[in-house]
Amino acid sequence: MKDTINCSRYRTIGMLTFALALSGCASQTAAPIRHSTVPPSSTPATATAQQVERTHVVRPGDTLMGIGRLYGQNVNDLVVWNNMMDPNQLRVGQQIRVSPPGGTVPEPVAVVQPVVIRPIAPAGGMQEVPVMHEPRGGKQPYSDQAWAAIRPGSSLPPSVPGAAPGAAPQAAVADSAWLWPASGQIIAGFNEATNKGLDIAGNPGDPVIASAAGKVVYSGGGLRGYGNLVIIKHDDDYLSAYAHNQALLVQEGDEVRKGQQIAELGSTDADRPKLHFEIRRQGRPVDPVQYLPAR
Repeated sequence: MKDTINCSRYRTIGMLTFALALSGCASQTAAPIRHSTVPPSSTPATATAQQVERTHVVRPGDTLMGIGRLYGQNVNDLVVWNNMMDPNQLRVGQQIRVSPPGGTVPEPVAVVQPVVIRPIAPAGGMQEVPVMHEPRGGKQPYSDQAWAAIRPGSSLPPSVPGAAPGAAPQAAVADSAWLWPASGQIIAGFNEATNKGLDIAGNPGDPVIASAAGKVVYSGGGLRGYGNLVIIKHDDDYLSAYAHNQALLVQEGDEVRKGQQIAELGSTDADRPKLHFEIRRQGRPVDPVQYLPAR
């Protein structure tokens, strides 16, 4: 009996020892850690949608170029993004997309882009501010092309085979008589290669008169080497030019009479006070002495 009790005691102690061993092994395994908190998105979906859908509302006086400058966008891109057929036809209140479809809008910046777009007419029946094209700014060196460019509707002189420079005139203006444009002495004669007219001496402020009647087709200082210049068209063949004036007394489009004062003699673009006088037939310079009365 005593031996039976001892065996049962030993079996109980052994089972307890085995259970404790299993419990110790299990406690050495670390439990996995699971992060269940997900950080929120830095840009809410509503903000993204707002950026994509942001547009510019056209106000009176807005141009596509100005809108492009404001948002730092290229005008050509704005035309594509808004499916524009004519970028000049903006309407007050029209919404203009200022970012690519699905893109974001940059902060407004000042960007200079050399694109010419006409401004839209302001609302309320106000007249559009006229765009001024005159007077022309700057000067350009003399050339046949530059001379032709300052005379509206003119072209380069035609090439005439066999025509000799300085040939005698075939015809003159309608009244067949020209006047000397200034009273001074000739200080440089005609030479088609180096001097396309006459240089006449004088004092600043001396009157310069129209050599013949006609219409003023140019009055300004845009041709380098001529200073303040007046060009008068007399008929379909003849022009006369008056250069280096200190003051111009006529404007483009004025009708002038023969002998009418058109300028004051001066020294603009010249080394001394003088009048440079030219007569041109069909755009080609000819010797004025062959037209002017003998002195």
